[in-house]
Amino acid sequence: MQNHSLALANESIKTLLWKLSLTAMAGMFVMTLYNVVDMIFVGRGVGALAIAGVSIVFPVQMFTMAIGQMIGIGTSSLISRSLGAGDVKRAERALGNAIFLILVLGGTLTVVGLAKSTFFLHLFGATDDVFPYAKQYMDVILLSVVLHEFSMSSNGIIRAEGNARVAMVSMFIGALLNIALDPIFIFVLGMGVRGAAIATVIAQATTTIYILRYFFSGKSSLRIRVKNFILEWAVVRQIVAIGFAAFIRTAAASFIAVIINRMLGSYGGGISIAVFGVIHRVLMFAGMPCRSIAQGLQPILGFSYGARRYDRGIEVIRRSAIIATSFSVATFLVLFFFPGPIMRIFSTDATLVYQGTNAMKLVFLAFWLVGFHIVGSTIFQAIGKPVQTFILATSRQILFLIPLIFILPRFFGINGIWLSFPIADTLSLVVTIVMVIPQMREFQRQKVLIEGGETQ
Repeated sequence: MQNHSLALANESIKTLLWKLSLTAMAGMFVMTLYNVVDMIFVGRGVGALAIAGVSIVFPVQMFTMAIGQMIGIGTSSLISRSLGAGDVKRAERALGNAIFLILVLGGTLTVVGLAKSTFFLHLFGATDDVFPYAKQYMDVILLSVVLHEFSMSSNGIIRAEGNARVAMVSMFIGALLNIALDPIFIFVLGMGVRGAAIATVIAQATTTIYILRYFFSGKSSLRIRVKNFILEWAVVRQIVAIGFAAFIRTAAASFIAVIINRMLGSYGGGISIAVFGVIHRVLMFAGMPCRSIAQGLQPILGFSYGARRYDRGIEVIRRSAIIATSFSVATFLVLFFFPGPIMRIFSTDATLVYQGTNAMKLVFLAFWLVGFHIVGSTIFQAIGKPVQTFILATSRQILFLIPLIFILPRFFGINGIWLSFPIADTLSLVVTIVMVIPQMREFQRQKVLIEGGETQ
């Protein structure tokens, strides 16, 4: 067993933040690249309507991600704070409870989804020309729900104990294997969108095997113990309390995707749904650097908070905010001024490229503000404050974006859908600033009190 928490306690903040963030970024890059490349293969190999079909199913995958994020983020926060306080048994109880929750929730989603797949696809806005592609994809992808949730939540848990390299490698394995298998199943075997789904299932199964091997090898600071599979209300409550905001945020994004797909189906049909499918993938890619910084921030801040090292907590927050904002500004400049070439990567369909170019410029209009909002949300998540975490994690999606999507199209048509995104980004930043400033002052006050006590 290796004590990876020593690095969280003693290594310099600058080195530690970059190490954890870059490993997270490398893994997320490959994972996000898979989503982008997957869409490119589908678009180039099958067509624009196939892109729309995969986009219709994406809310299901997002809901799966929501469960994985809830369990992973809540468990990671609990493990970081437990290790910071020197309580390894508590951390292992959290791990065991998390695995059992994944089995129960993921298994339920698979059974219900397979039984009602046709109903859900129509509910999600599948038009007659898009439905066959969506059905082929969904019936296969539902088989990997438990695998997807486990790999996603485990990456955060592994980072929480300070071993970011293993988390990175696990993401590399799944994503690279998926990218390699896509052309084989789609082109060589001629399986179309069903082949893309099969490639995903195989890749996620391989990732799960790698992660389980790590936990059982003795290289982890934590061990999977059967006795910890028995759910403890105190542990589950903390996991859900901290992770619930992330669940609501991603589940809301799933709900928003359903709403947008249905509205786009009415305004422009399958092509407009395909446009959103491409932009959604680009959004995932664009937010990756900021989310990586936030993932690097979380274990450092959580450990520092648990160990009452407020000086290290303040330093890592400041560095994270500066770096994340720099990334979001750079990403905005690229996507706002070069949307056409990016759209043409996914498809040569003239209508798709034309609509997508206009939509992308509007969607990313305020993206340069996103970096600070992501870091701000992570602060409260890391220190175990569920109310503040919930407010910041859900304000953009629920408080602002959903109402705007219903209101603005009445005045601006389809452009009203795209304009909802930058307006929501701006309003959520205001909420973040209002909540983060008092917390930073409290950190500073605690730091002064501790330093004053040490000098006496």
